[in-house]
Amino acid sequence: MSAFLQQLPALIGVVVGALGSYLAVTLGDRSRFRREQMARWEDRRLTADTEYSGSLKAMISVLFRASAHFGNDPHPHPLTPAEATPRLASASEARDQAWETMLLLAAPEVVDVAHAWASTVAEMERFVRDETHDSDAWSTLLRKQRVTRERFYTAARLDVSLSTGHPGRFDAPPGP
Repeated sequence: MSAFLQQLPALIGVVVGALGSYLAVTLGDRSRFRREQMARWEDRRLTADTEYSGSLKAMISVLFRASAHFGNDPHPHPLTPAEATPRLASASEARDQAWETMLLLAAPEVVDVAHAWASTVAEMERFVRDETHDSDAWSTLLRKQRVTRERFYTAARLDVSLSTGHPGRFDAPPGP
């Protein structure tokens, strides 16, 4: 029995070492899994933000061109209402699909500013559908759209742990 007692400390050391090694590996794996999972979700949120902003931008581009038809926007390639309608419908469907992904993945703050941006784009769409001829009112809507877009990008960047980016404001070149 004394031989067993003499080897007991070594045996306890082996057991403690094995448990320590197991815990270290398990905790390391768990931590790595969490980091990878967070990175995957951030990537998915970034994709959702990008698809949503792209779908709104598609609508805005059509609205610029349609508004140019009524003399409100200086876009060089105006669209008639008949030409704009199917393009707006297609862009609206893409936006609706992207919105569902935003609701599922984005932080509540991002969803709120995304909704504000979409509401401003809806105002622009009503302005064009009503065939309004008022370049000052259109300019006011454009400024509002740019502000809500900037707020969306700021919130989206925070949500996916990106640094702040360019606000996207560019001054129009002086006219001829």
